[in-house]
Amino acid sequence: MSAGQGLFVSLEGIDGSGKSTQAKLLADALKRDGHEVVLTREPGGSPGAEEIRALVLQGDPDRWSAETEILLFTAARRDHMERLILPALEAGKIVVCDRFADSTRVYQGLSRGDLRRLVDQLHDLMIGREPDLTVLIDMEPDAGLARAKGRQGAEERFEDFGLSLQERMRAGYLDMAQAAPDRFRVIDGGRDIETVAGDVHAAVAAAIP
Repeated sequence: MSAGQGLFVSLEGIDGSGKSTQAKLLADALKRDGHEVVLTREPGGSPGAEEIRALVLQGDPDRWSAETEILLFTAARRDHMERLILPALEAGKIVVCDRFADSTRVYQGLSRGDLRRLVDQLHDLMIGREPDLTVLIDMEPDAGLARAKGRQGAEERFEDFGLSLQERMRAGYLDMAQAAPDRFRVIDGGRDIETVAGDVHAAVAAAIP
């Protein structure tokens, strides 16, 4: 897959890190700057991918094996890329995506089994693109989980795995950020929302051609 002159930005973080809030604030700030912005999320972002989202984020924690989840997430991501992300990038827009492939690498590839190689193989075969910039909202696992559980929404399947999963995920994210410093920007998510938003906006603004 190839894209035009747009900018592809993903926001990542453990559950409760505030990345969804920050993605919305970032999109709003970039629009105020005069940019055309598409705000989207994963899993989801296109009609077919949203249907898969309901399958993987709801229900019993043991509903799917990690291998099955990888296939489902990759299918959702392929549809999302084809129908939304690539057309927006080719039109020169900024795409702000709440989660992308790094979530699959951490959740299924590292935290639920030693399946990172499988995740990367499927990604290379079916997706073939990384974000231009990934903003990692870093958060202490216990604080993030408490915030996530406080939402009391329907999509709590991964939160139900508990603190140990959140700890493994945080470590996985930080390892990826260290391995790809040109793509990642790590932002301390333990501060007030406005301060975090300012740092996120500054990091992305600096990456805009």
